[in-house]
Amino acid sequence: MSTHISVPPQLLLERILTLEIVRVTERAAVSAARLRGHGNEKAADQAAVDAMRRELNKLPIEGTVVIGEGERDEAPMLYIGEKVGMNAGPQVDIAVDPLEGTTLCAKNMPGAIATMAMADGGTLLHAPDVYMQKIAVGPGYAKGVVELDASPADNVRRLAKAKGVDLSAITVLVLDRPRHSDIIQGVRGTGAAVRLITDGDVAGVIHCADPDNTGVDMYIGTGGAPEGVLAAAALRCIGGQMQCRLILDSEEKRERASKMGVADPRMIYGVEDMIRGDCLFAATGVTTGSLLSGVKFRKDVIETETVVMRSVTGTVRYIKADHRQLEKFHLD
Repeated sequence: MSTHISVPPQLLLERILTLEIVRVTERAAVSAARLRGHGNEKAADQAAVDAMRRELNKLPIEGTVVIGEGERDEAPMLYIGEKVGMNAGPQVDIAVDPLEGTTLCAKNMPGAIATMAMADGGTLLHAPDVYMQKIAVGPGYAKGVVELDASPADNVRRLAKAKGVDLSAITVLVLDRPRHSDIIQGVRGTGAAVRLITDGDVAGVIHCADPDNTGVDMYIGTGGAPEGVLAAAALRCIGGQMQCRLILDSEEKRERASKMGVADPRMIYGVEDMIRGDCLFAATGVTTGSLLSGVKFRKDVIETETVVMRSVTGTVRYIKADHRQLEKFHLD
């Protein structure tokens, strides 16, 4: 006599979708990787977008892109408001960056990834594709240990005190941009170290959550709002703190944000404000970096490495996959 074990539909679906979103980022990464080092950022990004859209439309969901790469229907990217999925299943919010680090991919430099997050419908921050101020640290600290409006030097001192180390033991990750010169100077003025990156602030924020292995204690700087929400989704899963503010420095941007439900243009968002419920996060390496190995094209196999996280369990899985049915990837 067989015994039937009943699994709650929501739990079963979450487990299924955990693997399904891995397929989405894998396909996007493979498509972009075919154009590594070709010097064409737009073509690599478009290849990743097209592959990600195709895979999303195979999922048993009613999905809405709330964080994307454009806001108008005519945009070829996965635009904000676009409906994806098979229009059957749970209603979910989706945040995407099909190719984070387009320049890194075009120049075949380390750290390009394909990434996305999925959450219950209505629980992800709806934000326009604008810039966002960000500061992030890993788990294990009292709430508010660092603050967005405090000076970089102040935040270094606060974190060093909370960690119980000398200022010189703190390393802050910063995007290498002229706009960050004051941040860099402020951090270095305390005796702390700065690690500069050319692109890739989703991975940069994630590095803060594992300082023992990455050597990164804090992230500070201004980058894209889509990347900020994706990074917050990762921290929702693995722990850590983040404070962000949208840069709405024109009436047009403020109007766009207002239409998306942003009532206070100066609001500081924490992780729980940007990701208000359970979420899934996945990223697949395009070029090999400190977070993930890049796509490898072998004679008969395509190899990928993906990290996938679930906030409801705090589980982090690294999935190394060998794709042998290569014909399915040729059109991606």
